[in-house]
Amino acid sequence: MKREELIKKWLDHNLNTQEQNAFEQLEDYNELIKLDAALKDFKAPEFSSDQTYKTLKPEKTNSKQWLKPLLRIAAILAIGFSIYYYTTTLDTTVVTDIAQQTSIELPDHSTVDLNANSTVSFNESHWGETREVKLQGEAFFKVAKGQKFDVITADGIVSVLGTQFNVKQRDSYFEVTCYEGLVAVTHNNKTTKLKPGHTFVIIDGKLLANEKENAVQPQWLHGESSFTSVPLKHVIAEFESQYNQTIITENIDLSRLFTGSFTHNNLDLALKSVTIPLNLSYSKSEKSILLKRE
Repeated sequence: MKREELIKKWLDHNLNTQEQNAFEQLEDYNELIKLDAALKDFKAPEFSSDQTYKTLKPEKTNSKQWLKPLLRIAAILAIGFSIYYYTTTLDTTVVTDIAQQTSIELPDHSTVDLNANSTVSFNESHWGETREVKLQGEAFFKVAKGQKFDVITADGIVSVLGTQFNVKQRDSYFEVTCYEGLVAVTHNNKTTKLKPGHTFVIIDGKLLANEKENAVQPQWLHGESSFTSVPLKHVIAEFESQYNQTIITENIDLSRLFTGSFTHNNLDLALKSVTIPLNLSYSKSEKSILLKRE
């Protein structure tokens, strides 16, 4: 049963046991319960309809009981509007943990593959009017053809009609790669259009030129993070997103550029892939790794 139908039946106090269990599994279950509790405290001020009528009309006129039903209707409408506004403006949010990836299908059957340590959100109720996704982290999009589709990040907006592309937005790192179709990237009020194989990259506030990408999908979908002339600090940050480890550095220039890749499923192999080309050594403890110069 769809989320909206569950909420409607819940409001009508008409959920069976199976539907109640499904309702309690909704992501915003706790928020709905809190909203319901808050709305129960909402009530119209107490008053006497007889006394009010006496104040407004001469004593000789007969009292009419039309105010109380009217107030009840107003209260019901207020509650209904509040719940409608809350449920239709609430975004669906998907979050991945460290070393976790997931796939999402959007209302128009576009798909999103979400990389580790990332967040994506969208509003299903307004999807027919605006195809808009908010992203923090990294995701690969396959967009169904239709009206404009926007990916909004803290560093810029990526706009397409129907295409395949990858967006990575982390701390001081913004990268968009087009794999199919045409992608428009708006950053600081300037728009750049990308054809298949082309990449838009801004690292630490600097726009970088990249070689043409020949792959048909980003490497992270296949369990590997790859880099071309990327400062070591960003490589380390991505390493921490893929492995549940804290990287500690000792006397290392974190601005050194790294070109290469590391796997997501073998910690020692991944460490060697990064440290050997840079002449670094490492030592491991339970939840941290020390990198230092050899």
